[in-house]
Formats: sequence, structure tokens, C-alpha cells
Amino acid sequence: MAFKAAAALAAGNTVVFKASEKTPLGVLHIAPLFAEAGFPPGVINFISGGGAVGAALASHMDVRKISFTGSAMTGKKIMIAAAQSNLKHVTLELGGKGSAIVFEDADLETVATNLSDNFLRLTGQICHSSSRLLVHENIAEKVLEMLKERYEMIGKGLGKDPMEKDTIIGPLADAMSLERVIKFMTAGIEDAELVTGGKRLGDKGCFVSPTIFMNPKSDASIYHEEIFGPVLTVTTFRTEESAIEMANDTEYGLAASVYTRDMALAMRVAKKLEVGNVSINSSLGLDMNSPFGGKKGSGIGKEGGQYGLKEYLETKTIKIKLVGFK
Repeated sequence: MAFKAAAALAAGNTVVFKASEKTPLGVLHIAPLFAEAGFPPGVINFISGGGAVGAALASHMDVRKISFTGSAMTGKKIMIAAAQSNLKHVTLELGGKGSAIVFEDADLETVATNLSDNFLRLTGQICHSSSRLLVHENIAEKVLEMLKERYEMIGKGLGKDPMEKDTIIGPLADAMSLERVIKFMTAGIEDAELVTGGKRLGDKGCFVSPTIFMNPKSDASIYHEEIFGPVLTVTTFRTEESAIEMANDTEYGLAASVYTRDMALAMRVAKKLEVGNVSINSSLGLDMNSPFGGKKGSGIGKEGGQYGLKEYLETKTIKIKLVGFK
């Protein structure tokens, strides 16, 4: 909400913000603060609802811009509605299937932390997560051992009080998300080697165990499709060129990460990755000063920084011939 509303308001627009129907309460608690801060009525408005409400906004003739974060399927519907109504501008931040490329000289503690704690935070429900681990074959066994230990330890904390500071993973968003993730994990057991996890935990709530699959088939759904859950696939590579080719073998292009102590190698690989965001030796961290957005099927436009601000502006050219002016 902050990424979108801050830029839109700073550019002089009014805003109608619809929260996800899966998680509306956080935004609705923020809404009264705008009135308390002195925003005039009508400048920023909050509404709730499902797909029908979003469709009404996307097709409304008085709306000149839509910024959407969500699935690629819904993003395509928004583009169609925008084109068929008033050709409103769109910014789409859609799905991802990012790769973490780990070279032989990488700091393995950093890799283990980012591909466990950071990846599993929010139960893997982060579009820019690196859910595909591409690791050099010479260190794959060691990396896998470290990750398996951490995934199983973190999994033991499922169901803990979410208000406790050491709770880092909770349930999936809803029953529909649970059904989707289980479907992927079931297919994964047929298409890859299950290292750990791969099942629902308990019969209450939407909990699934942190899961690792190794060596998925080239056409496996867990390797190519966005799962949006705590499921990591691990594949090995031998050369820099093959790692880049494997990372780019996806219709998504949101984010990726590269782990190495060789900065020349890191920058060389980063430039060849078909994504909008690359992190070197870290997980992707969002901030208001840097542009964020994807390539290919991961979206259109940017959020954050001056590029994100320009998404809410329209350029106008005025030419003046100085005749008779004082």
C-alpha cells in the first residue's frame, strides 16, 4: 500500500486503494490514520472486496491509472479491461520464479540464511523470492545438508504464537492457497527427489512443512510455475554459462540473486539475467529509493524511486513562440 499510495499522492493524484480480499485487515487499520493526519476527504479512499470490485475499478471510465500487485492471470485481465475502457495506464507487479545462483566460492552461511530464514519468511508467499536454487555441483551436497537442517528446525516452530519475536513462519493465507501448494508438492514427489517436507502439518489451519526438492525434471511444474509457498527446488550446474541459461529458462523475470566472492563474475552474470532486480550475496530488499519491477511475464512498470514516481505522472509538452510577449 505504501509503495503505491506514497508515489500516487506525491504526484498529486487522488487514490482508491483496494486491499487483497485475502488480507484486508492491515490496510483497513491504517486507513483512519490518514484522516487523523489531516488528509482532506476523498484524497485517499479504501475499499474492500473480491475480484468483482477490482474489475469495476479496472474498467471504470473515471479511473486513469491502475497499479496492481498479484497473479499474472489477474494482471492480464486488468490489461484487457484497461484497453477496452479508456486505455488507462497500468503498472503490473506480477508473479516470479526467481533463481538464486550459488557459485563455488560463495559464503555458505550467507547462502543458508538467505535460502532458509529469508525465503521462508511469510511462508514463501513473496513474489520476488528465489524459489529455485541453482548451486555449483562441487558444493551442492554441503549446501543441501545445511538447508535441510534449517528447514526441519524452522518447521518445528509451525503453529507458534505469531506475536512472539522468534516466530518467523506461519500458515498459508487461506484454504485455497493450501490446496494449491499441496497440489504442487504432490506433483513434485513424482517429478523430483524429495529432500524434506512435502506435506501438510496437522488437520487444523493451513500449515505445510518447509519443503526442498532436488533435481526436478526439466518440465516439472515445481520448477517452472510460481508455487507461492515454502517450497524450494534445487538444481546443480557446472559452468557460468549453464547457470545463466537455467536461470533465464522461465516466463517470469522479476528477481534473482547471485552468490560469489568474485565481483567481476557477479556483475557479469547479473547483466545477463533476464530479470528486473538482481541481489548480490543477499536476498532482495525493497526500499522507496530504488526502482522495483519485473520483465517478461512478471509485469510492466516500476515502483519505488524516481521511476516509480513517474508512473503516476504524464508528460505534457508546451512550446511557446516569443512573439508579442512581455
